[in-house]
Amino acid sequence: MKILGIGNAIVDVICKIDDKFLKDNNLTKSTMKLVDEKEFKKLLENLKIQKTISGGSVANSIVGLSQLGNKTGFIGKVNDDDLGRKYFEGLKKEKVDFHYTTKAEKIPTGTCLILITPDTERTMCTFLGVAGKISESDIDVKVVKQSEVTFLEGYLWDKGEPQKAFNKAINNSLQAAMSLSDLFCVERHKEYFLDLVQNKLSITFANEQEIMALIDTKNFKDVIAFAKSVNKVVVVTRGERGAIAVQNDQVVECSAEKNLKIIDLTGAGDLFAAGFLHGYVNKLSLRESLKKGTELSSKIIQQIGARL
Repeated sequence: MKILGIGNAIVDVICKIDDKFLKDNNLTKSTMKLVDEKEFKKLLENLKIQKTISGGSVANSIVGLSQLGNKTGFIGKVNDDDLGRKYFEGLKKEKVDFHYTTKAEKIPTGTCLILITPDTERTMCTFLGVAGKISESDIDVKVVKQSEVTFLEGYLWDKGEPQKAFNKAINNSLQAAMSLSDLFCVERHKEYFLDLVQNKLSITFANEQEIMALIDTKNFKDVIAFAKSVNKVVVVTRGERGAIAVQNDQVVECSAEKNLKIIDLTGAGDLFAAGFLHGYVNKLSLRESLKKGTELSSKIIQQIGARL
């Protein structure tokens, strides 16, 4: 297996809204908010669903990698309910091996409400459901050791059982990669994430906002200096300014593709990571890997949803 993803197994529910909806529901544009089942249902009752699809940040990346011809696997916790079964079928259809034995749980399969405003930004409200209850026993060490790279998401990390699962996966990986996921995650787990980036990860993915928050700076030059000091691979997406990869003293930039008809930014970071990791595991250069990431993220933002 080239890459094993471990993340929140979440079913995406995509809806188009106006900015007033965000204001009325005290939601901050372009961020992810965790909600309980009651709040999730309350938000959904006034919305028209555009699309329902198996999602989750790392799962989206893993599907992208599979579509590029890489042998991939995924570990994520779902319930043996309707959404859980749909989730499994969604991965199977994309030729991703699901390394998790589904069983009946008291808590339903996780769901993410993706709210798209007219400016194409997406704001997410996530009911983690059973996805957030992943534990050490859900991580099969044999499977982890069969993979060249284990790819995790910052969304998955939380104190208690998820943290133990996370550490078990990293400690048994040949190489570990992680996405910082969201500004909300960085601010909640800054100390732990900083330790991961500096000491445990081979590859870190972040957007400009997340990495600057992680190291408490407003100057991008500090990000470059920090990335060089880590002596691993640090990849930063910068929206219209393209993306940058730093490995030791090597700094490579890739400009963003121009004149795109942007419809929905959901999955831009997930598919960028898929493209870059495809390059990385297939021994392409940093520049070629960045280019592949940019190509995939440019495709995904010209359609609705996070799967090509």
